[in-house]
Amino acid sequence: MARAKAEQQPATTGMTLVVLVGLGILFLLFMAFLNVVKSGNLLTESNLLYSALIFYAGAGALYLGFGVTATESYVKFASLATWAGLLANTAAIGHRWYAAGHPPFASIYEMLLSFVWTLAALTLIAEKKFGVKVIGTVTMPVAIVGVVLMQLLPSDVHPLVPALQSTWLHVHVTLAMLAYAACALSFALAMMFLIKDNMKTETFLAATSLFSVISYAAILCTRFEKWGGLSVIGWDEPNKSEMFVSRGMRLFVVIPDLGWLLLLVLLAAAAPLVLCAYGQQTKDQSILPTANRAVFVSILMQVMALIAFLLRTRSGAYPSLDAQGLFPTSLKASPFILSALVGSIFVSLLYLLLLWRREDLEKLLPSAQDLDRITYKTICLAFPLLTLMIAAGAYWANRTWGSYWNWDPKETWAAITWLVYAGYLHMRVTRGWRGRRAAYFAILGFGVVMFTFFGVTYLLPGLHAYA
Repeated sequence: MARAKAEQQPATTGMTLVVLVGLGILFLLFMAFLNVVKSGNLLTESNLLYSALIFYAGAGALYLGFGVTATESYVKFASLATWAGLLANTAAIGHRWYAAGHPPFASIYEMLLSFVWTLAALTLIAEKKFGVKVIGTVTMPVAIVGVVLMQLLPSDVHPLVPALQSTWLHVHVTLAMLAYAACALSFALAMMFLIKDNMKTETFLAATSLFSVISYAAILCTRFEKWGGLSVIGWDEPNKSEMFVSRGMRLFVVIPDLGWLLLLVLLAAAAPLVLCAYGQQTKDQSILPTANRAVFVSILMQVMALIAFLLRTRSGAYPSLDAQGLFPTSLKASPFILSALVGSIFVSLLYLLLLWRREDLEKLLPSAQDLDRITYKTICLAFPLLTLMIAAGAYWANRTWGSYWNWDPKETWAAITWLVYAGYLHMRVTRGWRGRRAAYFAILGFGVVMFTFFGVTYLLPGLHAYA
């Protein structure tokens, strides 16, 4: 009898998170339904995206629960939630396509809509075909951030500009979204390979801290004002658009003291990296627990900075260096800053999961050789897609602008992305690169992909300013 009770206990506990997540999903959907009843509009794009966000969030929670507890039932229900989110995402794409009269490829909002769909589909494929059950612990949070970012980006349907009125738009962007999603999957697989390959936990600590430092440094280098304010774009709420001083020149407003807060968070995020470097230099392993405690402090300060950014950006009017008076802003005017803040917290939390449950995670993963092989197969899928994307874009550019290549920032960074993955395949085929060196290449490639997708749009606008 005692043995029977002991065997029943894991099954009961194994359903606890499923029940909690299920109740959470039902509650959020019910609250959304009440709002829909008031408005009378059920199948709107925003409602479908909200449903996709709820299901993706539920799937992410269950995937993380599986990573922590290794409870098999979590993966089954996580897959179901991912399927539900994928269906809602598909319906949102269909709605957008119908409303716009063309495939959803004409803006960064529409590209994100397609990217998240492809990432969710590839997550299910990797889970079922290759047996990488914890892949969703990385890909689902990326999908969640993507859907949240879509809520902030301009989503109005506008007629296509002449340069986009071409079938080659559909070909070019479809290839790009498929390639970028495959690159995201290869990144997740490469990170799991490094875990399985017994890379030191302190190395992951240093990489996590470095990612946070780069995220905050990028914001401060472009938006910090000398008296400690943070410069953000003004927002015209009645017209749902950014404010402009003149044609092509955005109006920036300055939120007082927020720059100083982000600078303090940058220093806190750098502390674990400095402690790791000091411990490595002095061969003092006793410094690592202090570095891990510094990660906790960093996460708390990052959460505080995120809350401050949300509160200060959502309300109030602020002065501008470009015009007289006070002007409002909005989260919709700063989607990439918000993404950097959320992304840094997400990466730090993933490190904590690794710190607490590394041995359990390693047991859940396929062998290092299998992960290396699957990463290679994924990049073998991504590279031809990148090649065809660039070729289609060049042909389209020649038909539109009379030139195959204009050295636009987006074109240049797309070429850099292609070279990184070409380097990966070249070194693997000709030099036999396997293991960590190949994984580093895959991680670097995805970093370049994200800069090409978001960073170029944010920092280096050009002919592809709409994308």
